[in-house]
Amino acid sequence: MASIPSDEVSKNGHGNGNGPSPPRAKRPRAAFISAAQIRDEFAHHDPAVARVNNGSFGCCPASVLEAQARWQRLFLAQPDAFYFDGLQPGLRRSRAAVAALVNAGDVSEISLVDNATTAAAIVLQHAAWSFAEGHFARGDAVLMLHYAYGAVKKSIQAYVARAGATVVEVPLPFPVTSPHAIIAEFHAALAVAKAGGRKVRLAVIDHITSMPSVLIPVKELVAICRQEGVDKVFVDAAHSVGQVPVDVRDIGADFYTSNLHKWFFCPPAVAFLHTRKGGPIASQLHHPVVSHEYGNGLPMESGWIGTRDYSAQIVVPEAIDFVNRFEGGIEGIRSRNHEKVVEMGRMLAEAWGTFLGSPPVMCGSMVMVGMPSCLCIESDDDALRVRTMLRKDFKVEVPIYYNTRQVEVQEIAKDNNSDPVTGYVRISHQVYNVKEEYERLRDAVNKLVAEGFTSAELRPAEKIIYSTEV
Repeated sequence: MASIPSDEVSKNGHGNGNGPSPPRAKRPRAAFISAAQIRDEFAHHDPAVARVNNGSFGCCPASVLEAQARWQRLFLAQPDAFYFDGLQPGLRRSRAAVAALVNAGDVSEISLVDNATTAAAIVLQHAAWSFAEGHFARGDAVLMLHYAYGAVKKSIQAYVARAGATVVEVPLPFPVTSPHAIIAEFHAALAVAKAGGRKVRLAVIDHITSMPSVLIPVKELVAICRQEGVDKVFVDAAHSVGQVPVDVRDIGADFYTSNLHKWFFCPPAVAFLHTRKGGPIASQLHHPVVSHEYGNGLPMESGWIGTRDYSAQIVVPEAIDFVNRFEGGIEGIRSRNHEKVVEMGRMLAEAWGTFLGSPPVMCGSMVMVGMPSCLCIESDDDALRVRTMLRKDFKVEVPIYYNTRQVEVQEIAKDNNSDPVTGYVRISHQVYNVKEEYERLRDAVNKLVAEGFTSAELRPAEKIIYSTEV
């Protein structure tokens, strides 16, 4: 759909309620948003910083922040009325908006949570209980991608590995040349997970991996799981909504989560967890923070986890209003961001004599670009130190990835000088970005290369231990 009709949220009972609701700011429907208006919407960004890292924390326009502030003031003015009359209708409007956005079968399939990490905890907590209560046998497998988000990998260890699961990782190639390479590695890892008749109870699949950033053929992997008898599939799509089209019914996973504050212009923090309706597992999922709504279904449990600020979860309709000010709505934004980030990635690769980490078809609004090998990035610590230097000395904010792992048959990629490339920047493009920001990144790295800089210069000096023996 080219635009999402936010007024649909209040139809069919989805937005009903007698509670207080702050007035929606009315804006005449005229021409599409202009470049000057975009600058005004993001004037709160630090103008001194080249912010090419939308992926980590997202962004929120001023008009949505103003809507959030109205809800916050409403709560502070009369918290009892907000709690009893306003909160749940507001959350239901947002849930209905999300259901329409991702083609869920029913609003009851959508729960709002703080972030994708919380959604992962909900799913993995249930898996852990299944091991503890004897529904799963000790040693049954849980499958995950090697490039799963760090917090999710730790959650897998904290919940299911501790409960007795055998955790099997899918070793993915990087750089990657086609979706077929990922599918082949997934098939191989699934065979390992099923070895000896072991049951695979859960597969955790990313839609877009974080670091390195790669668009995963998620629908195909879900289909493989169905064919191979995997019990449940959880798609961690933290970066997906706003970057790529999402149709949860078409993807077919049991659980699907995505943040809305990264690429859909909501304030931090809000995400959703979609759970397919009709299965018994829906009633068995619980929020890890237990409050008064425990047992009333995950949407209600997630809608009240104690006194806190719920305003970010209530302003999804206002984020939709903002999106619909752009030509083509969210589809237009996605398409333009993709074209621009690929263009900027190729510009950087040409300037540095390197390459993109994946073909454009495997990118959304983020692209991995190889850095000059002469920077000698040899560890995660090196990558972090260079990133910090770019932030502090050049006012450029960009994540840097250290690539050390490789599939057995894959040699480490090399630059135009036939030297191995171990460092990659992950650049993002969002509606507020301009070409000059990427040129500043290009020029900063070129300056380091021209000066003969290596990351070894940023490493802490080794301590010299003097012997007391004579």
